[in-house]
Amino acid sequence: MIYLDHNSTTPVHPEVLEAMMPYFGTEWGNPSSTYRFGAKLKGVIETARAEVAKLIGAQSREILFTSCATESNNTAIHAAITTTDKRHIITSMVEHSSVLNYCRALEGRGYRVTYLPVDPEGLLILTDLDNAITDQTAVVSLMWANNETGVLFPVNEIAKVCRSRGVLFHCDAVQAVGKVDIDVRTTEVDYLSLTGHKLHAPKGIGALYVRRKAPFKPLIYGGHQERMLRGGTENVPLIVGLGKAAEMARKHLADFNTQVRPMRDALEHSILTSVPNTELNGHVSQRLTNTTNITFRGIESESLLILLDHYSICASSGSACLADSEDPSHVINAMKPYASRHAVRFSLGTDITKHNVDTVVRAVKEAIEKLSI
Repeated sequence: MIYLDHNSTTPVHPEVLEAMMPYFGTEWGNPSSTYRFGAKLKGVIETARAEVAKLIGAQSREILFTSCATESNNTAIHAAITTTDKRHIITSMVEHSSVLNYCRALEGRGYRVTYLPVDPEGLLILTDLDNAITDQTAVVSLMWANNETGVLFPVNEIAKVCRSRGVLFHCDAVQAVGKVDIDVRTTEVDYLSLTGHKLHAPKGIGALYVRRKAPFKPLIYGGHQERMLRGGTENVPLIVGLGKAAEMARKHLADFNTQVRPMRDALEHSILTSVPNTELNGHVSQRLTNTTNITFRGIESESLLILLDHYSICASSGSACLADSEDPSHVINAMKPYASRHAVRFSLGTDITKHNVDTVVRAVKEAIEKLSI
């Protein structure tokens, strides 16, 4: 198998799995216990929290563990709108479904939402954001890196605009964490979402950065866990896994980009130059080093993906969270409506080799020939 869908999910790293194993077995206590067997796990959780904090330049007390990115995104927006009387939200047309669908649900409750457009390269126009902010804007929720195209939004500039206008800023950084250097001490976001399974930790564990003194109300009520900010017994094994993955991502961030970019560029160049009727979706340079999204004009993306699967090649047409939907990619549709049913995303990891790239290009050519008959 050649796996080119890392933006969907990543394999759990062996070192992460090894770090987790004791907490599935011998160390199975409840951290809320008063006796040492369980209570000692509080320290384990705090060690993991510190590693997640270091990955993004935060303080440990600013990190809140959640079950996933969807919960983190919903929690951040919920915190912003339930601590004010303002009822206007700004987001973009290319956000993840966990942001878009929550905003649509809020529209049903009387909130007004502005969905900012992007240009044909997927870039956000800052003046559109500045013009959209009003004295009733409660929060701006914009992603750091797009999950389908890899396009990077100008988060530093967005943060400055929000700060100058006195508006809270939530950033969905799920695709950026571990691939882009992030430091919340210099990029003044109020809330930032991340998740484990995008950086070689397991599925089912995420985190939310909440800037000290940023307004907050819990989305999930329960016991005293997470300083009463998120109820529910802590998932110790997965928290440990996220902590270990964060530690590894911080140490190997430069190596990730150095290894992956040449392979991504080689794959992209070979397809665009040797397969007719193809074009790149997204800005040529302002994007993640591991992501390429390509339009195959006249070819249905789902048909191409099925044939690639026969070659044991894993890629996607967009977000895995929308894989069962028959709707075209809302991200590509916002950029190039004509391409929304013909785009394929290849997202690479450090395991990809030049031999893999050559194999994928040959398979793509053969698949296109079969579909063009």
